[in-house]
This record gives sequence, structure tokens and C-alpha cells, in this order.
Amino acid sequence: MILTGKSAILAVLAIVGLVQAAPAMHKRQTQSGPATFFTPGLGSCGITSSATDHIVAVSSSFFDTFSGATANPNANPVCGRKMTVSFQGKSTAVTVVDRCPGCGPTGIDLSPAAFNELASPDLGRIQVTWTLH
Repeated sequence: MILTGKSAILAVLAIVGLVQAAPAMHKRQTQSGPATFFTPGLGSCGITSSATDHIVAVSSSFFDTFSGATANPNANPVCGRKMTVSFQGKSTAVTVVDRCPGCGPTGIDLSPAAFNELASPDLGRIQVTWTLH
């Protein structure tokens, strides 16, 4: 079937919307998005973390569509992957241990220790760049 006119435009917009909703990032590349911090506990990867651990929760859309993800979140291949997060010339290394239901597609949620390495918690939300390794 060949789409023309308005149908073709709507099909392209639908595809673009899907791509934007869950960015494919299965090989190393840099993303940018908002970062907040949370109180860690038992994460979606089945790992219990504390506020002093350098960990990160990635957006649910990123976590759920990561290549190789299954219905068992503990077996998600993104679990345990290292990430470098940067803000205003500072960087910190973190490990993916959880999913963040309230984060947008490229948003992340850091442990308090990791967030504090980048900025004052008084800021609450910062715009970061991050690279999954």
C-alpha cells in the first residue's frame, strides 16, 4: 500500500512520535535530559541500594524498550550497565538499578550521593547529559 497526502504525513508523524517516546540507545551515545534524585531501595533490577550508592533509575520507556528486555525486569540487559552523567563541567559514574515511572524519555533519577556530586540538592532538577556504556 502506498500512502499519499495527508495519510503519508500522519504515518510519518506517528513513526516519529514512537521514536521520540522511547529513544533507542543500545550502543554508546550521549543523551540529554532532566535529572532529579530519589530515595533508593529495592529497584526494578532486583538490587537493593542506599542513598550513598552511585546509582540511577532510567525512564520507564527507556527501561521497558531496551534491547533484550523481557517481562522480568530483573533480567533486563540495561540492569548493571554503567553510565556517566555530567552537569556544568562535573561528572559522576553511576550504575543502572531501577526504572523511573515519572521520568520523561531521556530523564533520569539519581541517588542523593550521585546528584550531590553534580549539584546542590536545593536545585531539585538539573539538565544533564548522560552516556550509557
